Amino acid sequence: MTDLETSAAGRGALRRAAPALLGYAAVRALGLLALALWSAARDKSAYTLLTARWDSLWYTRVAELGYGYEVRLPGGDVHSNLAFFPLLPWLERLGAAVSPLSYADAGFVVSLLASLAAAWGIFAVTEWMYGRRAGVCAVLLWAVLPVGVVQSMAYSESLFTALAAWSLYAVLTGRWVTAGVLAALAGLTRPVGLAVAAAVWVAAIAAHVRGRDGAAPERPRGDAARRVLGMLLAPLGAAGYVLWVGHRTGGGPLGYLDVQAGWRNGFDGGAAFARFVAGKFTSFPSALAGVGLVVGVAALVWLYVVCVRQRQPLALLVYAGFVIALALCASSYFGSKPRLLLPAFPLLLPLALALARLRTSRSALVVGGVAVASAVYGAFWLNGSGPP
Repeated sequence: MTDLETSAAGRGALRRAAPALLGYAAVRALGLLALALWSAARDKSAYTLLTARWDSLWYTRVAELGYGYEVRLPGGDVHSNLAFFPLLPWLERLGAAVSPLSYADAGFVVSLLASLAAAWGIFAVTEWMYGRRAGVCAVLLWAVLPVGVVQSMAYSESLFTALAAWSLYAVLTGRWVTAGVLAALAGLTRPVGLAVAAAVWVAAIAAHVRGRDGAAPERPRGDAARRVLGMLLAPLGAAGYVLWVGHRTGGGPLGYLDVQAGWRNGFDGGAAFARFVAGKFTSFPSALAGVGLVVGVAALVWLYVVCVRQRQPLALLVYAGFVIALALCASSYFGSKPRLLLPAFPLLLPLALALARLRTSRSALVVGGVAVASAVYGAFWLNGSGPP
């Protein structure tokens, strides 16, 4: 394609995505307005809640001072900033270097831009599979998630989701090198970046098998080499950072796990989470929360089964499965699990298809009602005592 053709294709893609992006921006604006009003009523700063609390403080500290900071708690736990992957702090440092923004301000800007990029990526994936209307619905459903306010925080969820969605889109459209590069960047953003690398690997292997068996259309010359290169690139971000942490701490290749253990975080197959849920049933009204958790986990499993039955592309199934497993089977920070599931957007596609079948007026009413509820809940959630 010539530069002119590429530019025209880009403008066409943006025009197709415009309703989704405008709807997404409207939902997020409603959420931020609700947060500002709720915070003002409680004499708190909404902007501080978005940029200078909890994990966002750890990211800005990495951006400003680099790695090596840790907090030793009375019980012996060691909270090291090596637990936080570097891409967001690098972007915060870059933003502060080229503008008058503070590190926290730069993190907020990165999050806002990345959330729009994530919405566009979700639209692109869904449109490729099910059409434009379903793509718009998928983006709106992602926007109105109860924990959607995190998409506007100086956290790494929006950045990671953007990289993951566009990497998956590159896989679906056969752009293997692009998919590998984006997967590597996702791996520099969050530990769950391994889910994107796994999706690239499984999809590439499946494409090779189909090609060998003659079940796939003939690919252009050099496609196999690009596929292999994409596979090699995909895990470099996550693997590179984990190995660097192991070298820095002297813990060897698995030294990053020791850093996570200092936060009492690890992978135990979901045993700790199961005990946490079971503990809710020892009294009332906490039993109601236990019922809610059980229903929530059952809904996740049901949605994933529906995704499988709808025969979503293998890359999406692998990616969503990894995100769910890593979120539910982590041994700590149970209150953050909804946030950790935020990047699992393929789970929303069955709901997006159902919403797309409704008349426009009815689907708008559904989305509008859920958006208001999400905005109120997000404001209540961030004004609570614990981290999201």
